[in-house]
Amino acid sequence: MPLSTAFTAVTARRTFGKPLTPEEARPSPSIVPSTSPSSTPAATPKGKRDWPLPVRTYVQRCFAEENILPDVKLQEMEVKLKQVISKAVETGTLAVVDWDNLPLPQMMIREEHAQAHCARLSSSPIQSNAFPTTTLHGANESKSKKRKSSETGPVDDASGRAPPWSQTNSRNAFESRISYPDKRPRNEVAQESGSSKSFQILDGRKKRFEPTAPGTSPVRPWRTSTAQEAPPQEREGPIVGRCQELEKKYFRLTSAPNPDTVRPLPILEKTLDHLKRRWKQERNYSYICDQFKSLRQDLTVQRIKNGFTVNAYEIHARIALEKGDLSEYNQCQTQLRALYAQKLGGHPAEFMAYRILYFLHTSNRIDMNDVLADLTPTEKQDRAVKHALETRSALALGNYHRFFELYLDTPNMGAYLMDMFVARERLAALSAICRAYKPDIKLRFVTEELGFESDDESARFIWDHGAQHLLEERDDGVRLVTGKASTFFEPALKAASARPGTKLLA
Repeated sequence: MPLSTAFTAVTARRTFGKPLTPEEARPSPSIVPSTSPSSTPAATPKGKRDWPLPVRTYVQRCFAEENILPDVKLQEMEVKLKQVISKAVETGTLAVVDWDNLPLPQMMIREEHAQAHCARLSSSPIQSNAFPTTTLHGANESKSKKRKSSETGPVDDASGRAPPWSQTNSRNAFESRISYPDKRPRNEVAQESGSSKSFQILDGRKKRFEPTAPGTSPVRPWRTSTAQEAPPQEREGPIVGRCQELEKKYFRLTSAPNPDTVRPLPILEKTLDHLKRRWKQERNYSYICDQFKSLRQDLTVQRIKNGFTVNAYEIHARIALEKGDLSEYNQCQTQLRALYAQKLGGHPAEFMAYRILYFLHTSNRIDMNDVLADLTPTEKQDRAVKHALETRSALALGNYHRFFELYLDTPNMGAYLMDMFVARERLAALSAICRAYKPDIKLRFVTEELGFESDDESARFIWDHGAQHLLEERDDGVRLVTGKASTFFEPALKAASARPGTKLLA
């Protein structure tokens, strides 16, 4: 039985001039799409896609009432949202994108609008100044220069030159730096002939800004504002806030800061006192961290760098240390290092000690060497810095006995940093003890040597690392069988050393 094909063979056309006969033009019944049930599966709708939870949360945030922007239409936001998700699906980064920190579509649209608006403002003056102003009455008007809003004197029409005070404006300086042939004769020729279409377009564009009555100065749209706004390059200086609220949520800036939402220095000083009281009363770190980040942002956009700035960063760094938030602590420490270099006060020795202990935690030898090289004799005599240097020396020599003595007598808030790597050093000390003391030792000895507060805490530490079989209860108390644990703690020590940035069980 011959096999049936999925197509119908036809005879190829041999000529181009001969028209098709009605029989040839009639479609063949064999090529009509089949409506049999076999073709229905292709038309069946696709099943509902199971989107990841971060994507669904991101979509919910887009339509939340607090995130709706009045200047962004809902339809425009939906189109932008589809573009963002579709791009992530097409590029295969749906599970890689950080949807929790990705800006919302309405924020992207607002930023695009702001950039387009700035581009129009910056391009309009250049376009209008790129060509000399010529009229049908004569070419002398092409020599008039556009002056600043503060220059109100008339132009010397008799001589065809601008007054001396307008000869140093930005347009003269700009034209003196451009090397191109004089366009004026070419424009005059085009004006006389009237054959240049591009010149006609430019001339019509320039006529929109020409005065309606003779003797009046040209009206520039960007000069009609009563506020006499400065050009973009002159508005890049620090702003002065006008907000009077003590509390303000932190929002990452996506455009130029608005003075109405920025608090001035007197309000920020009151805010800092308010936050210190709230921290002592409530101990709500998520709220305090958000408020401090907002305070730091207001200081940054106003370029305020003084003793108050140092105090605000130091308080936030101490709170972050207390809660183990190394990310915020590092941001504060970085800013404090620059502020201390300007001799603005504060406690540089205290935070120098924290910096040394932090490098011990991260095992960062390169930065540690830089810190040691920059220390002055006066800084080395400070109690906190001296303690940090002795801690570094004890670890370098493997003197765990001295290290835990220093751990129990840490000044200021350095103990919070040492808590982050004390478990690693306890594992190293326990490995050394198991190799040196045979066949067993009292658990009390481990408690005293490793800086534990009680025997229960030291026993719990051993249990947490899977060495409960090494603890034996005898007549003279609980003992650790070191003869069976010569290298038992080595894998745990290697794992702890490979992850210096994580906080281990202590």
